[in-house]
Amino acid sequence: MKTRKIIGSVLFFIGLIALWQLLYVAATDWFAWAKPYAVPHPAGVVESAKTLLVNGTLFAAVGKSMLRVLIGFVISVVVGVLFGILIIQSEYFSRNLKPLLLGVQTLPSICWVPFAILWFGLNESAIIFVVVMGSVFSISLAVESGIKEVPPIYIKAAKTMGVSSGKMYTKVIFPAALPSFVAGLKQAWSFAWRALMSGEVMSASVGLGYTLMIGRDLADINQVMTVMLVIILIGIVIDKGVFSTVENDLLKKRGLK
Repeated sequence: MKTRKIIGSVLFFIGLIALWQLLYVAATDWFAWAKPYAVPHPAGVVESAKTLLVNGTLFAAVGKSMLRVLIGFVISVVVGVLFGILIIQSEYFSRNLKPLLLGVQTLPSICWVPFAILWFGLNESAIIFVVVMGSVFSISLAVESGIKEVPPIYIKAAKTMGVSSGKMYTKVIFPAALPSFVAGLKQAWSFAWRALMSGEVMSASVGLGYTLMIGRDLADINQVMTVMLVIILIGIVIDKGVFSTVENDLLKKRGLK
């Protein structure tokens, strides 16, 4: 059954690539809707990927981008958890700060780029700032939502058993809210990843966003497409390999899956 699913997935992607090539030929040759240099095609993407791999550009870009997003994401988790606890602990902040966080969260990450340039200049701190601002509010709201969803009976039972206020969060509330928190982290990671691209396009430095802009400046649409596919692939690998795995394990341990 598993082998059949794998074969089915392989055939699906082969068909997708064949359709892509067919559309390219139709657009550039049969109907002349577009110039060949303006439309990416599978062979061109493969050649571009080969070039970027051989000269080391792709490895350097992926490594630098992953380092930036990890630093920004860790900062977002720390700050986001603190904000989430502050909201849940204070009715005043819940009433006034939460609506503000909800509003700011709707801002596209590109909106923070001018602030980053003015405050930090064109450097690593500016990019990490954009990543943090793109994901921290999502984490805050996930923490607040996860803690609110903890059944009150858990807290009452813990108090009855003599659990102190200091240990209530570490021993009862956080473990109970963990599945919701992981789901929030999963969403925040996607926000951070997108924010990273917004930050890197402003920087004359190594990174996937910068490599994407180089392809644009050189009018190399295949390089642009190659970087886009790498960004998508990394996003899928992190989502399925890390967050979905952790989420599924938590749900299984709790008998929810």
